[in-house]
Parts: sequence; C-alpha cells; structure tokens
Amino acid sequence: MYKLILSIPLLVAAQVAAADPTSINSVRVSKEGGLYKFDVTISHNDTGWDHFSDAWRILDADGNQLAIRELIHPHVDEQPLTRSLSGVELPAGTTEVGIQARDTQSGWGKEIKKVQIK
Repeated sequence: MYKLILSIPLLVAAQVAAADPTSINSVRVSKEGGLYKFDVTISHNDTGWDHFSDAWRILDADGNQLAIRELIHPHVDEQPLTRSLSGVELPAGTTEVGIQARDTQSGWGKEIKKVQIK
C-alpha cells in the first residue's frame, strides 16, 4: 500500500510531462481605431474536459501580460481553431508583442510567437 501511495504522484507527473503543449499556428493583427484586434489560430490535441487548450495571451517585450483570451471548453473536433480578441489597447510605441498559449495540464507553453505591430 505504501508503494502505491508513493507512485501516484509519479504517475500524475508523468502524465503532465507527456502532455502536448498548444501550438500557435498563426497570428493576425489589425488596427481598429486606436485599438487592436488579434486573430490567433492554435492547435492542440484536446481530449476533453481533462485536457484542452484553455487560453492564449498577449505579452509585452518584458513578458508582462497585456491581454488574455480564455477558452472555456474543449475543442476536440475543431482543430486548429481561431479565436479573436478585440479592443486591445497597447502601450504607446509598442512595435512587437508575444503570443503564448496555455492548456489545462501543461500550463503556459514555452513557445512565445513574436508578432510585429504596425
């Protein structure tokens, strides 16, 4: 019994480590007045409520979060998927942002896709 209890955290850790992170396929940025709209296409091997891509965010050059787009349910049969975020205010002089995606098991991915702001 003692060995079983010790092995459970290892099994959970192995599942998390094996989880595929969300991939950022493309980002389109458009300016609407003084605000921006981001159309982000991501891919993830969503399996259901236990493991799905649940957000992407916009980061400044220092890694600070400027905005976030939450995804509130799995998209098992809709891959890749594109979701938009409108009304994003960027600090004056911003020429580049990063896009980072998250899933329910791996958390925020290591990939940060750099996007030029024009």
